[in-house]
Amino acid sequence: MTAIKLKPINQQVVAVVGASSGIGRATALQFAQQGAKVSVSARSQSGLDSLVEEIKAMGGDAIAIPADVADFNQVKAIADKTVEYFGRLDTWVHVAATAVFARFEQHTPEEFRRVIEVNLMGQVYGAMVALPHLRQTGQGALISVGSVEGHRSLPLQSAYSSSKHGTEGFLDSLRVELIHDKVPISITNIMPATINTPFYNNGKTKLGRKPKGVPPFYQPELVARSILHAAENPVRELIVGDVGRVLDLAQKFAPGLVDIALALIAIPGEHSSEPKSEDDPHNLYTPVDTDNRVRGDFDNQVIPSFLDWFDWHPTAKWGTVAGIAALALLAAQSLIGDNNPV
Repeated sequence: MTAIKLKPINQQVVAVVGASSGIGRATALQFAQQGAKVSVSARSQSGLDSLVEEIKAMGGDAIAIPADVADFNQVKAIADKTVEYFGRLDTWVHVAATAVFARFEQHTPEEFRRVIEVNLMGQVYGAMVALPHLRQTGQGALISVGSVEGHRSLPLQSAYSSSKHGTEGFLDSLRVELIHDKVPISITNIMPATINTPFYNNGKTKLGRKPKGVPPFYQPELVARSILHAAENPVRELIVGDVGRVLDLAQKFAPGLVDIALALIAIPGEHSSEPKSEDDPHNLYTPVDTDNRVRGDFDNQVIPSFLDWFDWHPTAKWGTVAGIAALALLAAQSLIGDNNPV
């Protein structure tokens, strides 16, 4: 297998797709703060304009490219204009997503299809347009922001969960093809747990309430930090948020128990106390230009996450694992010795 070497962030040109708010906005700001040149894309012109202003105010270099990721030609324009302006593309970060919060039987075919078009086909289109440019530079990173729901679906989000499962399958297939062809491009799936962003304000709801994630929440800057790590360090996937790791582990060993737990916890947990009609503004088909924040409304339910640090420092991570294994071996040897007296 060809070794993958990625540039330091301060030498990179990065496209961040889905950058007007939430994780994407936090990610673009962190890239710019560390010296990368950034193109930012989303449907919200006002969100992109304010983001570029913020980046330039800190001394960074950025351009805005409005696009709907469900349209291949618009996605292609992101890559083409990035390369035209900056001369190359080193990292493609795809964050754009939408959702319908409703029981499956309440979805219309058009709504379900639209979520798949944005969340899955948008990722596919992004890879299609980014890979030729990454091949041309001879290295680079394709970073997809998926979700823990790519491993474990949640109720009331059937279309969203389907799109995230599909994204993981697509990335796994693509990664193997690149390995076979000895193409040194890193493919990473970032899988956040519940993140405090305006995603829940902007999604379409048929719950009669403003939707919310199943708490606890983590801040979007935590996800952005993992994305920046993947831009410099080839890594297959990163689950962001300790509770996401617990859910992923439980799904592997006891999926039936997870089904029961989510039936009890997740459905009430996804209803906020704030009334909201399905006719209220949402971003399924058009952007919500009035909400371009990084963080959402759930600061009071945010908790810290500790295990992500080990992903960002793999030497310490595997040193800790080796230390624990050595202690376990010593303990086992001691127990054997105690049970077999001379």
